[in-house]
Amino acid sequence: MGSLFRSETMCLAQLFLQSGTAYECLSALGEKGLVQFRDLNQNVSSFQRKFVGEVKRCEELERILAYLVQEINRADIPLPEGETSLPAPPLKQVLEMQEQLQKLEVELREVTKNKEKLRKNLLELIEYTHMLRVTKTFVKRNVEFEPTYEEFPSLDGDSLLDYSCMQRLGAKLGFVSGLIHQGKVEAFEKMLWRVCKGYTILTYAELDEPLEDPETGEVIKWYVFLISFWGEQIGHKVKKICDCYHCHVYPYPNTAEERREIQEGLNTRIQDLHTVLHKTEDYLRQVLCKAAESVYTRVIQVKKMKAIYHILNMCSFDVTNKCLIAEVWCPEADLQGLRRALEEGSRESGATIPSFMNTIPTKETPPTLIRTNKFTEGFQNIVDAYGVGSYREVNPAVFTIITFPFLFAVMFGDCGHGFVMFLFALLLVLNENHPRLNQSQEIMRMFFHGRYILLLMGLFSVYTGLIYNDCFSKSVNLFGSGWSVAAMYSANHTPAERQEMVLWNDSVVRHSRLLQLDPSVPGVFRGPYPLGIDPIWNLATNRLTFLNSFKMKMSVILGIIHMTFGVVLGIFNHLHFRKKFNIYLVSIPELLFMLCMFGYLIFMIIYKWLVYSAETSRVAPSILIEFINMFLFPTSETSTLYSGQGHIQRLLLAVTALSVPVLFLGKPLFLLWLHNGRSCFGISRSGYTLVRKDSEEEVSLLGSQDIEEGTNQMEDGCREMTSEEFNFGEILMTQAIHSIEYCLGCISNTASYLRLWALSLAHAQLSDVLWAMLMRVGLRVDTTFGVLLLLPVIAVFAGLTVLILLIMEGLSAFLHAIRLHWVEFQNKFYVGAGTKFIPFSFRLLSSKFSDDVA
Repeated sequence: MGSLFRSETMCLAQLFLQSGTAYECLSALGEKGLVQFRDLNQNVSSFQRKFVGEVKRCEELERILAYLVQEINRADIPLPEGETSLPAPPLKQVLEMQEQLQKLEVELREVTKNKEKLRKNLLELIEYTHMLRVTKTFVKRNVEFEPTYEEFPSLDGDSLLDYSCMQRLGAKLGFVSGLIHQGKVEAFEKMLWRVCKGYTILTYAELDEPLEDPETGEVIKWYVFLISFWGEQIGHKVKKICDCYHCHVYPYPNTAEERREIQEGLNTRIQDLHTVLHKTEDYLRQVLCKAAESVYTRVIQVKKMKAIYHILNMCSFDVTNKCLIAEVWCPEADLQGLRRALEEGSRESGATIPSFMNTIPTKETPPTLIRTNKFTEGFQNIVDAYGVGSYREVNPAVFTIITFPFLFAVMFGDCGHGFVMFLFALLLVLNENHPRLNQSQEIMRMFFHGRYILLLMGLFSVYTGLIYNDCFSKSVNLFGSGWSVAAMYSANHTPAERQEMVLWNDSVVRHSRLLQLDPSVPGVFRGPYPLGIDPIWNLATNRLTFLNSFKMKMSVILGIIHMTFGVVLGIFNHLHFRKKFNIYLVSIPELLFMLCMFGYLIFMIIYKWLVYSAETSRVAPSILIEFINMFLFPTSETSTLYSGQGHIQRLLLAVTALSVPVLFLGKPLFLLWLHNGRSCFGISRSGYTLVRKDSEEEVSLLGSQDIEEGTNQMEDGCREMTSEEFNFGEILMTQAIHSIEYCLGCISNTASYLRLWALSLAHAQLSDVLWAMLMRVGLRVDTTFGVLLLLPVIAVFAGLTVLILLIMEGLSAFLHAIRLHWVEFQNKFYVGAGTKFIPFSFRLLSSKFSDDVA
């Protein structure tokens, strides 16, 4: 509890690490995660530090391991997770591991390259066989025809496309055949026509089945084409166009015999390539399976080794370059563990001179460490999202554990909806060790990490639902109503009572649209409902008016109590930092201003509830009118809640008016008095100087003092302050801004808590509308079709309830509860200007390892 109420007490320690044992000592510290290192080489470039070569070596090993993981995943080989608790590899094994990994990478790259080359050749041969099969039907040529001329005579008067003319002249007819992508056929045909001016014959046909592209590996549809041309220049143009469109061109046989020989040779080569490729893939899989057994462990070891060298680059060497000096922030409770870790590292390295540490005094503000567990972590994250707490100030998370789910439940109060949320959160809590929940989608991970917040929100919503007597917008009569309808009948009363009271009879019941229960009639109101709202209000026409009055007053009461509690927590901060003058000159005036106005409003609300009963409610004065009259001082006599009310209200107003100038001027004048050398009280402190946003003037005043641990300063008086560090105008302006913000905030923040009433009303009305539009319609259908209709109606009702009332309304109430804590509650005492304690811990790297491997 003490650690959660305030951050851990920190100290600055100096580590002296022998050069031969520094690696092992940091490895031991990384396993325990006790300290946060400070960078002693901030002015040195990252490329000029001592261990930059070792960091580059680790990055090279990470690159090789990333390549191995990529190849293993591509081969669909499962990656077995090894031990994450393995220590960083000893320095003796680093070179051996690097050599093994580099040798494995070279072998894998060579085998993979050969495999890809074989696969590409196989795909090209398959394409060639399909091309020969399809082009066989394109052109019918004489087997006896053989070209007799290599020269091209002039053909000025003959058609170049006249095939008989070509035969007659014995000209050389050329062919280009291959495959082209389906989407390029039309453009390819147009380009051939325009460039070759019609001196080509293009024939193409679509393949029956898609083939894999040898270059990209993509399975696409192909077209086989055959281009007939005459002339050497036309042939060059055709080949260039084929290259431009990335066609896969293959030689075209001139004779049927040549075609048959090529086909037989292709079939033989394809069978050989299948055999060789299969053996290559088997060997590659064996190598990858062997590498997969240790790749996870090696990834973790390399990550740890790289982290150690990063920390070593933050250390500085002594003048002899034989000892490394490091400065760390360490919780005082973990100093013994730090010493044991250094001893363990020295013992593992076999050094004769052990490494050691000593604490050093400092005036710097330490980082903030608040230890959490799986239950408190979610609530601490809500507070840290506003700002990490300043060192040793009160931590709101311990109170947020109760106040946050309670304020959420006030806005979300419904028994049924809260129970569904509670069951969902309970399911997550019971299965929190399931590995798939941590590796699920982002939204599901958010629900999982906030499972304990959801659990308490659902549980508190069940409680407030019982108070509101709402269960899926319906009231539940658990204890019997405190109102009796039978007592309103005239037959149950004496003749004298019938004359004095307005009672019911059969005629009144039959002909009246509305019937009113009179609590002054004996027996009508028998006492309050034992728990929450009486269920009879669910039948009343003025139900909304009654609930609005109740929830609005409840919201004001909860808000004022919440804000007052925040001001009280500020007193604990002033006591801890030994600034008692802030208690007398800031906190007490703030409390008086708050309680004399809004605390008195709470008193009037509770007094009216206790003094006036249902029978006397007609003569009870209005709280709103009484509160307004408190500031207007009416001259005429008005009804009052109690005797002497006017005198008490004037006294409260006087105290409120006097607290404002004290709040504005008290602290600046007191600091000015201290600056002039007067004696003071309650501002001595020891330890670290806390830098806070709202106390720059105190820091400047206390900055010239000698602050040392173990000494009590200023017990008999205050030291004189240096004049150049004191600015009375700035202090006065800062305090004036703070006071104006507080005084106006008391009013605006109180009004802000009315969102509790507004969100609760909206949730109840949405639930009521959903019931009226779906369930009521389904339940009123006759028995013939009622059962068939009721099942889909229930399904739609359940779906809309989860989507609208649980998710959307729940998110809205969640955000409003966060705002009430951040703005209305925490700004009364919480600065949130600290820096988070980030220890050097290998556990923080483990999640990244699993992500990389996955």
